[in-house]
Amino acid sequence: MLARLITLFVTVPLVELALLLYLGDKIGWPYAIGLVLVTAVVGAWLARQQGWRTWAHIRTELEAGRLPTTALLDAVMIFVAGALLLTPGMLTDLFGFSLLLPPCRRWYRKWLSRWLGQRFRIDTDFPFSASPSAEGDRDRIIDSYVVDRPDDEKPNP
Repeated sequence: MLARLITLFVTVPLVELALLLYLGDKIGWPYAIGLVLVTAVVGAWLARQQGWRTWAHIRTELEAGRLPTTALLDAVMIFVAGALLLTPGMLTDLFGFSLLLPPCRRWYRKWLSRWLGQRFRIDTDFPFSASPSAEGDRDRIIDSYVVDRPDDEKPNP
């Protein structure tokens, strides 16, 4: 795993640099640098728009008493997209923009869920409700407290 990370952190910047040099040679340096700056600005704006929309979806899901699992995965992917779009380079920009497109994000979410499902077992055994007065949840709420008996009232083992 460490070797993969080292390879990733060495290979990706080298490929990005080679692609930027090639692009600068073909279209000119001012245009190549301008393209990198424009993708950063547009990407940051798109990530912000998508982020606010996802935040509203998370709040709606929580208020309805549901876990916002897909919205939380979308939020993580939008955050990663924003970071990738602010990183100079063409490959990271392409991947970042693909993370901002809802159809691509849906595909990434399915892939990520399948990948996580193969590596982790997730068990849930609790009801979730945003409000205790939600219909059908009153019988699941247990009000309890702990009482410590004085030493003379404790049973002998």
